Amino acid sequence: MPELTSSWKNTYEVKHMHKEFFSIIAIALTFMAFLPYIRSIRLNKTKPHVFSWVIWGATTFVVFLAQLVDKGGAGAWPIGISGIITMYIAALAYNKKSDVTITRTDWMFFVLALTALPLWYLTANPLWAVIILTTVDILGFGPTFRKAYAQPNGEKLNLYAIMAVRNLIAMLALEHYSFTTALFPAALAVACVLFILMVVHRRRLLICNEY
Repeated sequence: MPELTSSWKNTYEVKHMHKEFFSIIAIALTFMAFLPYIRSIRLNKTKPHVFSWVIWGATTFVVFLAQLVDKGGAGAWPIGISGIITMYIAALAYNKKSDVTITRTDWMFFVLALTALPLWYLTANPLWAVIILTTVDILGFGPTFRKAYAQPNGEKLNLYAIMAVRNLIAMLALEHYSFTTALFPAALAVACVLFILMVVHRRRLLICNEY
């Protein structure tokens, strides 16, 4: 019996180490994706929309908390780091006097995101909060899709490729799989891949139309 207990413990430790390894890779990819963008803001080459980044930062960090509650473990760490970095970008953009205009759509996303916490509290189930926040993030991606469809050559795909891989690896790092822990990274990974495919397809069409 002690030998079986020791064997199970060793198996668990090895599995846990693998999860932490994937989590570290996902965190490294998160920094790799965001650092050039932050550098561009500091050099005043990029003027991000402050309110959008506030919304994305809030949604990402609340999803991180929901993953922790549902025992996502090491797989939640990259999402938490991403939420902190996103909020930092929002603060940096504000200090750099970036775009602070707020549209009705921005307010709609913000109010929708705010409903997540009360719903979580009332239902005692973080899943509904994750569904709302994932929806907000995906809908917030809409303007970028429309812009890239019209002007595919104006988009750099490196960021989206890195984020797609980051989210897939973050899923591998999850210690407990459920809709609560996996929905957000899975949805963002799919959105990034679809975005890349759409841009590549549009670029090929534009090249064909030139001949």
